[in-house]
Amino acid sequence: METFEIKAFGTDSKTEALKELTIKRRVTTPKDVEIDILFCGVCHSDLHTARNDWGGSAYPVVPGHEIVGRVTKVGSEVSKFKVGDIAAIGCIVDSCQECASCKQDLEQYCIPGFTGTYNAKDKHLGGRTFGGYSEKIVVEEHFVLKVPENLDLAATAPLLCAGITTWSPLKHWNVTKDSKVAVVGLGGLGHMAIKLAKGLGAEVTLFSRSPEKEKDAKELGANEVIISTDSAQMKKVAGKFDLIIDTVPYVHDVNEYIPTLNINGTIVLVGYLGPLDPMLNTVPMIMGRKSVAGSVIGGIAETQELLDFCGEHNIVSDIEVIKMQDINEAYERMLKSDVRYRFVIDMASLKN
Repeated sequence: METFEIKAFGTDSKTEALKELTIKRRVTTPKDVEIDILFCGVCHSDLHTARNDWGGSAYPVVPGHEIVGRVTKVGSEVSKFKVGDIAAIGCIVDSCQECASCKQDLEQYCIPGFTGTYNAKDKHLGGRTFGGYSEKIVVEEHFVLKVPENLDLAATAPLLCAGITTWSPLKHWNVTKDSKVAVVGLGGLGHMAIKLAKGLGAEVTLFSRSPEKEKDAKELGANEVIISTDSAQMKKVAGKFDLIIDTVPYVHDVNEYIPTLNINGTIVLVGYLGPLDPMLNTVPMIMGRKSVAGSVIGGIAETQELLDFCGEHNIVSDIEVIKMQDINEAYERMLKSDVRYRFVIDMASLKN
């Protein structure tokens, strides 16, 4: 397959800093869209993959799956996009498109496995896929998304991961204006969960261990902040919530939140990957038909639905724009939660 070379930023090993690299992209096929990347959000997954925290990283790694850019070429069979359009790419660049999940627009649960935007098996060129820390990307039309014209492009980028990761459970569990929703953790995911739940009309509460986050949470749209280490405050909201979105990315005790669920309520984990510690206490679950669930990103149709909703309600992420050359410092700051609430790379800094 014919290819061309572009600049990118990535790493050759788990112990090395990210640096400028040269990578290859495929030349546009009839079904492909080529996008000049303008902005790319920085996700915790980027850092974990670059440093092989989860295992399985194949180097070189070029992260980035929150991509917004301008269409520069389209294949002869492309009908939804034209040169000059603003377009977006999220966490998925391919799937089998034939299994039961894909046929339900649930590509994130593709039974053979979806192709991630980076560090996945590249069906076209072999090797691994390279992400948005690069000048351009070429993706099949089905996996390319339209961006509403009124949205700030830099602040739109995190919607492609942080946004859809929280939107998908809000929609799956049918959150409406009559719902009572709580969010655990106020970071990249948590701040989007608050904004989106509020946009759907729900009553929104933040669970936090940090009283100083109350002001920020209420500015984002939260109606109330409950300090989870305060037993009196926790008792006050016992049996209240229809849905809790838990965005905390590290090991923590889920049991303390279950009594705050309503009958048939669900706490859905979207931030932490791995075994729960301590183990779940099933008593409050059984006594109230309460559920602990998990959710990962969303399918292409659902992500487009999110972008359209954000366009209608003018919802974007709160961001700090950085240059590509500052990514290693941004990773260290991200580990310290020193960002409100998402870094976004201005990719012009790579091209100049």
